[in-house]
Amino acid sequence: MKSKLLGYILKRLLLAILTILAVITITFFVMHAVPGGPFVSEKAISPEVQAALEKKYGLDKSVPEQYITYLKDIVTRFDFGPSLKMRGRDVIEVIGNGLKTSAKIGVIASAIALVFGIVLGAVAALRRNKLIDRIIMIFTTAFVSMPSFIMGSFLLLVFAVSMKILPANGSTAEGLILPVITLSLSPLSHITRLTRSSMLDVLGQDYIRTAKAKGVSGIKILFGHALKNSLIPVITYFGPMLAYIVTGSLVVEQIFAVPGIGGNFVSSITNRDYPLIMGTTIILAALIVIMNLVSDILYKFADPRITLE
Repeated sequence: MKSKLLGYILKRLLLAILTILAVITITFFVMHAVPGGPFVSEKAISPEVQAALEKKYGLDKSVPEQYITYLKDIVTRFDFGPSLKMRGRDVIEVIGNGLKTSAKIGVIASAIALVFGIVLGAVAALRRNKLIDRIIMIFTTAFVSMPSFIMGSFLLLVFAVSMKILPANGSTAEGLILPVITLSLSPLSHITRLTRSSMLDVLGQDYIRTAKAKGVSGIKILFGHALKNSLIPVITYFGPMLAYIVTGSLVVEQIFAVPGIGGNFVSSITNRDYPLIMGTTIILAALIVIMNLVSDILYKFADPRITLE
């Protein structure tokens, strides 16, 4: 059992490395294929100064040479290089500072989505076709259908502009409330619907009817059998969801002026800050790959019948 699990993890780690390498390669060459450069938009810059800047940052070399040098720096020193626009700051420092805030709101939003989604899904399944079930399904359908930037703008307009209950700027602890709510509503709705559908299927199984016939209490049936066995689809969704919330918070961070990784990523693209674009892309891709691996491993603990291939 342990050897199979270890072999599976090693195989997935190898695939993860190959995936990240593919992301690095595609992003690097596509980024350099776009016309222009990081110093083209500089005001009052002479061709001599531009050439000196390109030489300083290695941009005077051919693209394949830059690619090999970049890979060597990442593998040997985990060095993403200096930012071309934030002079005097390394990319890893910029990403680390932004990721602290993005990870904070992402983890909180994921926890809210998981807890409330499971509870609401279980309630909807146990009260199938009743009023509470219909209300939950109406709201979850609406939240799933609404893009995050629409929801964020709506919450900003209502709670920050009209009612003035919460700040519009996400640079304070209170200012993070609206971004967290915005990021959690759509995943919460997905988890609610997944839990409801899976629990309805589990409640119709023979072993649940047998437990009821033996006089097992409803609470024990719910938490000891039905809920545990209905969480497999939720686990499938939760790993990628956590990565999606952190990576998908880019637009939400812009709406609420959150000093997270989203602002840095958007500005790096508009400013053609090559090292920051690459560093952010690599970190976000690695996060998605790792969370997919974690969710796959959790399947086995949730249901021992599942075999890892």
